Amino acid sequence: MYRLGVDIGGAFTDLVAYDDETGDFVWVKGETTPKNPAEGVLNTVEKSKLDMSKVSMVLHGQTLVINSIITRSGAKVGLFTTKGHRDVLILQRANRRDIYNFRYKKPEPFVPRRLTVEVRERIGGDGGVIEPLHPEDVRQGLEKLLKEGVESICISFLNSYANPTHEIEAKKIIQEELEKKGFDIPITTSHEITREWYEYERTNTAVLNAFVKPKMRAYLNILERAIRDMGFKGAFYSMLSNGGMASFDFVKEYPIYAVESGPIAGVIGGIAIAELVGEKNVIVLDGGSTTTKASLVENLTPKVHSEYHVGRDRFNPGYPVKVPVIEIEEVGNGGTSIAWIDAVGNLRVGPKAMGADPGPACYGKGGGSTDCNRCICYKWFDQSELPPWGRDENI
Repeated sequence: MYRLGVDIGGAFTDLVAYDDETGDFVWVKGETTPKNPAEGVLNTVEKSKLDMSKVSMVLHGQTLVINSIITRSGAKVGLFTTKGHRDVLILQRANRRDIYNFRYKKPEPFVPRRLTVEVRERIGGDGGVIEPLHPEDVRQGLEKLLKEGVESICISFLNSYANPTHEIEAKKIIQEELEKKGFDIPITTSHEITREWYEYERTNTAVLNAFVKPKMRAYLNILERAIRDMGFKGAFYSMLSNGGMASFDFVKEYPIYAVESGPIAGVIGGIAIAELVGEKNVIVLDGGSTTTKASLVENLTPKVHSEYHVGRDRFNPGYPVKVPVIEIEEVGNGGTSIAWIDAVGNLRVGPKAMGADPGPACYGKGGGSTDCNRCICYKWFDQSELPPWGRDENI
């Protein structure tokens, strides 16, 4: 029986299958299909020519969650929050990491104010009920959000980490109303994602889960159906950001736990190789098509943080995500990064990239950093040192 792993990158989709009985490997590389990621995965599975009835498990790593957040290409989310706390995503945090940075800019919330609904209810910090939930507020708020055309719903009430009773009640009311009206809209509650305090961080984490949930649910459903049709009878698993794995059913509900699924799989693979060669302290470097990642591993143990920031840089605090994520550093420079000239004439590469469509220069459909790297070599090195096919008499 084979165990099959498949990973989606910015330009390529890779598949590796391991035969538990013989120890043989099957490795296949195919093109990623950005407009329909499932197509690239299925093409790669078909290209492997494996008998899927002899595969016991499929383990999937992807960058769909993180890329959807970075490119803001997720669902239209409606947020229910405690009355008086409508601006929790707008206010964020008053403190800055660098108070003297005049280029600092607060990140734009993923839910605009007009799609945030206040509900009368109140839970105290000790978990006690100060004011009961008003069901009519939930129903009226749902009517408003449905008219706005929301595709996903998030519920995050004050102090629900201490007592989630009102979130559970509100979710039940919304589910009943959606069923009556014939809507199939996913619902995320903050207490199901994290039971830690800090209202902004917890709410933002739940909102980002709601933001990517419809896309991930649809994507994983397509993969399941298509691979089952190939004769597969085993179990589907997804890599998580903490280095573990979970079933597709779990990731459909809580995709934010797989925010760095693909890159973290690379770290775990690097640790396995380090152990094989007898090294305990290593730097795992993962050069991808869009970004390059690095992770410092000490004593074969990766560092895990419970608060991760998407899109953080020296000018932007990023979006907090309170889920366990292995520590990685990431730069926007990969195999398909676009070369460009900035305002003062300096050559820059990245962070924008060609991806798989039109792809790197070798695809013959556009161009990535490959051409740029070649030109730099020509400028700084004697062309006589290059092979004949690499010379250009016009430079």
